[in-house]
Amino acid sequence: MKKWLFAFCIFMFSMNASGQDASSENLLKKIAGEKNDSRRIDLIITLFQAYQESDPLQDMEYAKKLLQQSHDNDDAVGEALALSELGYAYRALGNTVNGLDYNLKALATAEQADNDELIGYVNINLAHYYKDMADYNRAIALYQTGNTLSAKTKSYKVQSWALMNLGEVYYAMNKTDSALIYSQRAYELCISIKYPEFISFICLQLAKVHGKLGNESLAKSYYEMALKEAHHLRSPKYVNLVYFNMARYYHSLQQEDTSIYFARQAIQTTINTAFSNMSMRPAKLLAELYEKKNSDSAYKYVRMYMIANDSLFNAKAIQQTQLLSFENSLRQQELAAEKEEAAEKRWQNIQYALIALGIVCFLMIYLLLSHGYISNTRIIEFLGMIALLLVFEFLNLLLHPFIEKITHHSPILMLLALVCIAGVLIPLHHKLQKWATEKLVEKNVRIRLESAQKTIKKLTKEVPPGTDNPHS
Repeated sequence: MKKWLFAFCIFMFSMNASGQDASSENLLKKIAGEKNDSRRIDLIITLFQAYQESDPLQDMEYAKKLLQQSHDNDDAVGEALALSELGYAYRALGNTVNGLDYNLKALATAEQADNDELIGYVNINLAHYYKDMADYNRAIALYQTGNTLSAKTKSYKVQSWALMNLGEVYYAMNKTDSALIYSQRAYELCISIKYPEFISFICLQLAKVHGKLGNESLAKSYYEMALKEAHHLRSPKYVNLVYFNMARYYHSLQQEDTSIYFARQAIQTTINTAFSNMSMRPAKLLAELYEKKNSDSAYKYVRMYMIANDSLFNAKAIQQTQLLSFENSLRQQELAAEKEEAAEKRWQNIQYALIALGIVCFLMIYLLLSHGYISNTRIIEFLGMIALLLVFEFLNLLLHPFIEKITHHSPILMLLALVCIAGVLIPLHHKLQKWATEKLVEKNVRIRLESAQKTIKKLTKEVPPGTDNPHS
């Protein structure tokens, strides 16, 4: 019976996962077709919210897909958000260096797009890293920028992120008055726009602030609200966070039995979920609480803490292995995009070279074939030199990938190949220049001769027959 029940659970989980993936693929299509930047940002936020707090690797996968799609569609907004989300996922996996790097790239892309809503979003994601590093002043500056820009563009969901994180930073700095102001503003904003996703987190923050201020009744009230919202969201992560912080709060009030109850609830909430490693902190707290009361229970929770710690370590090891594979895939995608961009740029340069060469050749042909214009041989020589340089540049652009391939990017061999091309072109140039100069001289002589004949005819017509030559 247990085997059948387990199999049924696995089946239901896979069905739910496949349904969520299908929904995410549909969102990607909608994002590609949406022309309005603000609505496209909302769709992207919806896409990432499905995974960013539960499955960082899957979050990365969809960020990578969005990055490729945005690159293909020349969508700077989508590209910036994809880069920022890659950074967010790296942070969730503990890779702060790569996470910060991707968010800095995202900020540069957002600034090029010149979209205030986008810049505000990226600033908030960037601020998380400085908050993690306890560089609170820089974090506050970035959160404030995000707050100002999101308010200006009426992107209220994004603004709520800035406000609640400002509350968290000020709480960490022990500036409880500021923490209370920003957390309260975040709560009021989320209520007004009917955005319940972070109400539990904000109420938890308000409870911690009031607990520190000594407002016991308000603290307990906000803890209850946070717990209710967490259950409403069906989020094991938030339920665990609320129970654990309640256990710590009652421990600070020296109500040990109540603290033990909430710590146990925190562990119970995440058993057999993706957040099972979150039982580590409440297990450690329980071990400390039982140390004074019951040695058997203390040993039990120490063992649970150790098991959770090992589980977290193993999960991290698996994630890092998957991350290496993902990074390789992402690197190949970036290399392919760079090659495509280089090929496109090279083709544009080839077109420019052909246009310039066509103009120079047209001028030379005009000078050679025009019947009423005496040309200077120096002009032909100058144009011939320009044409030689343009032909050399054209061949260099055209043959460069082939030369790189056969020389294996060796600078010496590439230089020799270019010298060989020049060695073939220069003699041809001299022959063509000599031919063009001879043709030009012939044309000039012919024009002068025709001009002289016309002058003689004109003079002959002006002198009547039988008239003595006045010049004789």
